[in-house]
Amino acid sequence: MPSEDLSVRTSEVDVPEGDKLRILYVVPPTRTFAGIERVIDEICAVLATSCGDRFSVDVLYTSRYADHEPETRPYTTIQTEPKSRRGLMATVRRIAKAKPYDLIVVPQVEATVIFWVACLGLGPEFVCYLHGNPDVEARSIKARILFAIMRSTVVHRLAAVFAISPAQMKFFQRSFPSKTPHYWVPNPIREFADVQPKPLSADGTVTFVNVGRFSYQKGQDVLVRAFATVNKTRPQTRLKIVGYGPEESEIRAQIAALKLTDSVVIEHHPHDPRPALEASDIYVSSSRWEGWSLAICEALRFGLPVVATDCDFGPGDILVDERLGLLVRNGDEDGLARAMVSVCDSISEQKTHAAFRIAAMDRYSAANVVAEHASALVAAAQRK
Repeated sequence: MPSEDLSVRTSEVDVPEGDKLRILYVVPPTRTFAGIERVIDEICAVLATSCGDRFSVDVLYTSRYADHEPETRPYTTIQTEPKSRRGLMATVRRIAKAKPYDLIVVPQVEATVIFWVACLGLGPEFVCYLHGNPDVEARSIKARILFAIMRSTVVHRLAAVFAISPAQMKFFQRSFPSKTPHYWVPNPIREFADVQPKPLSADGTVTFVNVGRFSYQKGQDVLVRAFATVNKTRPQTRLKIVGYGPEESEIRAQIAALKLTDSVVIEHHPHDPRPALEASDIYVSSSRWEGWSLAICEALRFGLPVVATDCDFGPGDILVDERLGLLVRNGDEDGLARAMVSVCDSISEQKTHAAFRIAAMDRYSAANVVAEHASALVAAAQRK
């Protein structure tokens, strides 16, 4: 691959002295700097700044993002844009060969298999870093082949598997049985300064909010139908749907067809959910599946009660106390509407638990999460 496709921040490229663990995170090609990308960026930034005496952290980005400035990051950034899968594999192999990494951490099953194969014979140990739902992701022919390779060969040769929720980790252990150690490493929640939970509206308006990519996975179609039921008997309710994605036009058409244009708004806050969360009363997650749910955690960080479908995976691991929120059977639109009405009707009492919700999310602060991540990295490296 042409050398001009690869750029490295050379100020931090030298192999550090001492006993630092040399870690490479590989971010597979994606279109937007969103969930996985943002989580890896935050974890690596904290590792590089607070654990720099123990880790040398490099991140390989295989896509360029208009809203991400790699030159400002505290870790070493390696930037490339391969034009083909073969070029991508060659790039990863070349980078892995150029520096004696102890661990290469790759999100998702398919990418882990591809890059593990690309680096055969070089020596670095691999970690599969689960983020989504392996059951849903293994539906195409290509994915089924790669998942079969993971199950038969790769999982047994990994240094570790990292999972972002306990339920996800248990599912992977059942589906890909091995003696490879598995670690739960939760995603960090962004910290928002001066959080002030929204007081009750003087006119009795109760606003529901949902934040996420406009897609089938996130179930905004389910949410709009459930809200239509709620709004018939609770006309003082409103709904904000916040995000971006290919299915926005379908969601807008659905809102219009259900005659909800006066009660439902779509907003875009690509980098900061704060404007929507601090102006809302109740968070609703209607996802058909998740890996975790940073959106739920960030809503709790603002003190909002949550109503969520009990999908695989994440919500059930987060909403472990009724003061945090209610779980509804996945796919039960009527149940979702009933739960929304229940929380709406008890909104005064719900507001009294805001401080409990905010404090509960301290468990997932960047400092706490990265400490667990660092411990898992050390344990994985010690298996060499």
